[in-house]
Amino acid sequence: MKKNLMLFSLLMAGSLGAAVAQNRPGNPTTGGAPTQMPTGMPGGGAPAQRTAPKPYKDVITDKAKTDEGLFKVHFLDDKYFFELPDSLLNRDILVVTRISKSAAGLSNGFSGYAGDIVNNNVIRFERGPNNKIFLKRVSFDQRGTDENGMYKSVVNSNTQPIMQAFDVKAYNRDSVTNTRFTVIEMTDFIAGDNDVLFFNTGSKSSLQLGMIQADKSYTQTIKSYPINIEIKTVKTYGRAVTPATAQAGGFGGGNRASTFTLELNSSMLLLPKTPAKARYFDPRVGFFTRRVTDFDANPQGVKEIQMAVRWKLEPKEEDVEKYLRGELVEPKNPIIYYIDPATPKKWVPYLIQGVSDWQAAFEKAGFKNAIIGKMAPTAKEDSTWSLEDARFSAIVYKPSEVANASGPNVHDPRSGQILESHINWYHNVMSLLRNWYFVQTAAVDAGARTMVFDDALMGELIRFVSSHEVGHTLGLRHNYGSSSTVPVDSLRNKAWVEANGHTPSIMDYARFNYVAQPEDNISRSGLFPRIGDYDKWAIEWGYRWMPEYKTAEAEVPVLQKLTTERLKNKRLWFGTETNPDDPRSQNEDLGNDAMKASAYGIKNLQRIVPNLINWTKQPNESYDGLNEMYNQVQTQFGRYMGHVAKWVGGIYETPKMVEQEGPVYEFVAKAKQKEAVAFLNQQLFTTPTWLINNDIFGRTGINPQEIIGNRQEAVINRLISVSTMSKLFAAEAELGNNAYKATELMDDLRRSIFSEVYTRKATDIYRRNLQKMFVERVISLLPGAPSSNTGGLSITFQITPSVNVKNTDAYSILKGTLRQLSNDIKAALPLTTDNITKLHLQDLNDRITDILNKK
Repeated sequence: MKKNLMLFSLLMAGSLGAAVAQNRPGNPTTGGAPTQMPTGMPGGGAPAQRTAPKPYKDVITDKAKTDEGLFKVHFLDDKYFFELPDSLLNRDILVVTRISKSAAGLSNGFSGYAGDIVNNNVIRFERGPNNKIFLKRVSFDQRGTDENGMYKSVVNSNTQPIMQAFDVKAYNRDSVTNTRFTVIEMTDFIAGDNDVLFFNTGSKSSLQLGMIQADKSYTQTIKSYPINIEIKTVKTYGRAVTPATAQAGGFGGGNRASTFTLELNSSMLLLPKTPAKARYFDPRVGFFTRRVTDFDANPQGVKEIQMAVRWKLEPKEEDVEKYLRGELVEPKNPIIYYIDPATPKKWVPYLIQGVSDWQAAFEKAGFKNAIIGKMAPTAKEDSTWSLEDARFSAIVYKPSEVANASGPNVHDPRSGQILESHINWYHNVMSLLRNWYFVQTAAVDAGARTMVFDDALMGELIRFVSSHEVGHTLGLRHNYGSSSTVPVDSLRNKAWVEANGHTPSIMDYARFNYVAQPEDNISRSGLFPRIGDYDKWAIEWGYRWMPEYKTAEAEVPVLQKLTTERLKNKRLWFGTETNPDDPRSQNEDLGNDAMKASAYGIKNLQRIVPNLINWTKQPNESYDGLNEMYNQVQTQFGRYMGHVAKWVGGIYETPKMVEQEGPVYEFVAKAKQKEAVAFLNQQLFTTPTWLINNDIFGRTGINPQEIIGNRQEAVINRLISVSTMSKLFAAEAELGNNAYKATELMDDLRRSIFSEVYTRKATDIYRRNLQKMFVERVISLLPGAPSSNTGGLSITFQITPSVNVKNTDAYSILKGTLRQLSNDIKAALPLTTDNITKLHLQDLNDRITDILNKK
């Protein structure tokens, strides 16, 4: 049923943007320096004269400065040489490139800051003919696992591209181990511009970086560590010429610089020789995934394998028996997050606590002290530690106006094993936290009734967001459905909500308990999110060590049986963030009844509005704070309306395995949909006069007609849409008279929005605007309308197949609604005495007549 109603599309940094996928760089951006071509290779110009390898001592002389680690790096006469042992040839090496120091004026929205990843790919060094070493970029998007099946065919059809060819300068051999080493020169490759070590095409394009300026670029250092090589370079780029910059006068247009100098850090991290055992994704538990097309998994087709993205946790050898007995043990390699030294000191303890809060979840998986937050070491404490080093995970503090935070990760594309993460913590996230907490709790928490929170309150807000973002870096997706498992009345029960929290998952977008009323006397412990039952279950599912099963395939039936059993506890339900139709899976909502929860939320907003002038007052400041917080109030009101509107045409999605009974997809009951429409008629289409405050408007210049009109129009456009009607038609086809029909929806809306027509009352300006919106929306969906498109599918929330509205009942219902309305208006006009109301109705009737008579 579902597949016939909509096309799925992933959100995504998201989306699923919180997981850093393998980039697939293309060609360099227009105007940029071309990737260096290997001499003697197609496209590389005339073949260079071959130079035979020289004796090792003639190439790497006593004057060379050598750094030993993963392999030897030599610096001699301003040249860099890599000395590669045979054991590292054909090994997978993950290359992660970050901005170490950003350029002035480079940042663009969420990107361009110090710590940002700008490239991420896997390479191999391979021996070629004629004393060459090839550098290849490796993809893991397709595989064949059976050597007697498709394995050889997949390999033959996926030759990895050679990105660079290096002449062998010398060979060396260890007399003790008899290991051979190959020396290649990397100077030009590192000094130039390429999308292996430096910006990938997408990152370069988004930041409008053009051609490298070689005379202003140089290599700072190359350091070798036990499992990684760290390359630090300074690169200067011109600004790319785009149509926008060209129109503005080339490089000089706009406010951005024409030249950007920045420091890059490229980490070459050796991947495990044998990939970690994967854990196959279960749609009932929300993990990010690494997707691979497997040609052998389905004997009669092709199957996409999804591997959960997660860290590798195992007990120490001496603790294996204890772990298997059920005792808590420390992992061999705990997950450690370092706090950026640039972080303001007063927030450090709260960020660390946000990390440590996950300890309880990992105990469910059998590990204690599995996750640790700590301050980054000083240079005196550890001179080898670096924020850019791909061996270390960190919470990176960014001096940005962006009001956000994000939790990406870098993982092994072969298995989904997370290798490290740099959480992006933008300075201005504090304004976002203040706004959320103010608008959702100021009615019940006196500490929220100010534009500047005290450090204790702000610290706890930072702790909450820290925990949420850490959750993403552990592999967890948003669980938009978690809060729907909680009865709304429980959110007002002081003892219950303070003990259990207002949602079972901190990965929900549930923010704060806006349902709580002043008389409930609920403390902050009942207002704040926390790591809950679902989070602990998800960590147990992802991180329970199962050595008795040697492959990911062997684990599947055991994990699926465990999941089926655990989901008998409704609080462990996962509601995906990508479903546009399930009203249980929504961001920013609370409770199992949107109408009831939103009514409580509106009561609190009604308490806040009369106090806004006083609560936002700051000495020697303008009314900008008042303007901002009023807009936060009306935005929150809009969220409540959106939560309710999603119930109309709603379809529940409950993922199940074939061993489970019952449907996966179910239509929302007719009574619930009618309740939602009645709520919207009462709270939104009946003018929300509590939002009208002339004292506020006089100080801010806000236009109340625009505020109220925007909120009403957004909901009208959702309800009266091809998307909603298509789902109502599908429900009617399946449920018959038990379904809430599209005809009923349009009748319910028409009778409410045009109630003055039937009662013969004068219509005020807000209602006149609303009625015009209704008529214009219906007209816009009819073929031939001036603004008509393919059925109104430009609305972002509509995820439906493109349909011809004339071939559905929508065409008949929309035209029928206009005919009925026209007849009602004609009957009302002779009895209408208010002049503006009469002009308004005549205008609406003219619009209806025009579209109905249009050929």
